[in-house]
Amino acid sequence: MTDKSYAEEQLTRATLDHCVKCTICETACPVSAVTPLFPGPKFVGPQAERFRNGLSVDHSVDYCSSCGACTLACPQGVQIAELNSQARAVMKKNHMPLRDQLVSRTTLMGTFMTPVAPIANMALDMKPVRTIVEKVVGIHRNAPMPTARTQTLAGWLKKRPKPAEPATRGPIVYFHGCAGGYFETETSKKAILVLEHLGYEVLVPKQGCCGLAQQSNGLFEGATKSVLKLCEQLRSAGKDLTIVSTSGSCAGMLKHEAHEIMGVNAEELHDVGARTREMSEFLLDLYEAGELDTNFERNDITIPYHAPCQLKSQGMGMPAIALMELIPGVSVVESGQACCGIAGTYGLKKEKYDIAQAVGAALFKMVKETNPDLAVCDTETCRWQIEASSGVKTVHPIWLIHQAYGLPDPR
Repeated sequence: MTDKSYAEEQLTRATLDHCVKCTICETACPVSAVTPLFPGPKFVGPQAERFRNGLSVDHSVDYCSSCGACTLACPQGVQIAELNSQARAVMKKNHMPLRDQLVSRTTLMGTFMTPVAPIANMALDMKPVRTIVEKVVGIHRNAPMPTARTQTLAGWLKKRPKPAEPATRGPIVYFHGCAGGYFETETSKKAILVLEHLGYEVLVPKQGCCGLAQQSNGLFEGATKSVLKLCEQLRSAGKDLTIVSTSGSCAGMLKHEAHEIMGVNAEELHDVGARTREMSEFLLDLYEAGELDTNFERNDITIPYHAPCQLKSQGMGMPAIALMELIPGVSVVESGQACCGIAGTYGLKKEKYDIAQAVGAALFKMVKETNPDLAVCDTETCRWQIEASSGVKTVHPIWLIHQAYGLPDPR
């Protein structure tokens, strides 16, 4: 069965009739709470699905951000967000906006922006340019954009000297995701230095996109090709090694979304997904096994922390909080908010930008009031959203661990 027919015919129907119309998902939905354009997860999910028969009967499903709050809240185990994602793919299969195709090509974006990074960044900061892009492409003029770097992570790895100390724990695979390879290279470098400090030989195979942005925009066929290619690339480093990632959303694509939403049932996906750990999850596991170096330098700071919806959907809890609070002096305040609003590429779109801002408003306020200088979040687009909308520098938890170990800044 192809990914398209999976979306048309399967539609997670194993859970569909478990819906008892309790409306708990409606109360959990951050989107329907701020706009009448989205009638709620129950209506466009299990209720509408009973009438679709392979067709999308209501285009309001495209206003679902796929944050997954409804699925997490459902006491009956109905995969509501997954139903909505599949219905969106069916709706768009014969009419895919150019904008949705463009924002899904993150690796291509990084490849083109890196050689002209200063010019690209300057252009993205110019309101007239952004206004034209909004009118022509449909990406909102105020939507957060990644910062292009003059050097990719791969370029840094080629030029850096080998670690001075030999590995004492054997090899481990690092999965950086598209953003970590092109835009948030500092996060990737700090992650590699921390893993090396802990005694690992860090293997970073050539790796492309996981296909998450394509999947969330309904491009299932392209997303399937991307994720399977990535799996083979990660497996090339060793088929029995743990894979650690600082991209929580991309890790989720490997661990469950490609299979549960698109129906990808390949052996290589199951293998890679089973071996993949988000960075904070991995480090906290080491701590609980008594294998983590906790000789941290003191850092007296109170930090606002937001757990992204894509992380919550993986069922790992919030390991970053326990991990950061191992550092003497660190106090973490959890946001208590379901979503920052960006939801991958959702909040970039002209017609959804204001909705995304309304969804994240309480989070932005909380961040500014807790610490106007620094916030922490596990996924890239959520960090960009929080930083752009609150004005507070927002980093991955690995930044604090890197600092607590007293490691030098990557060069």
